[in-house]
Amino acid sequence: MVTDTISDVLTRIRNANMVKHQIVQIPSTKMSIDVISILKAEGFVDDFETYIENSRTFLLVSLKYKGKQREPVISKIERISKPGLRVYTKAKKLPKVLNNLGIAIVSTSQGVMTNLKAKELGIGGEILCYIW
Repeated sequence: MVTDTISDVLTRIRNANMVKHQIVQIPSTKMSIDVISILKAEGFVDDFETYIENSRTFLLVSLKYKGKQREPVISKIERISKPGLRVYTKAKKLPKVLNNLGIAIVSTSQGVMTNLKAKELGIGGEILCYIW
């Protein structure tokens, strides 16, 4: 049993990108579906689907690469808020990731969203990770 599902999702994606796998399997939770949905909407992953195996639900995430050398679209994933040290911010102090070339995933009172959408709505929250 994994205690930190967000770190597990990010580590599985990071490891699969390093060895250039096309598909990665992630245990399905509400938080992992939200994070992967944001990554798909922002163009970092190609697609994902759910499937059931032995009464457990998993996500199959298709990773995205560019060029003949198959360079990963995700160059870095960095976990910010951890179970031992939570990082919260106000709407006015939301971070800019790589001068808005990357995104920060933020957990707010209105759900999980990117830093740009949270800034647009004027709400702060817990900064989960940076991706670029």
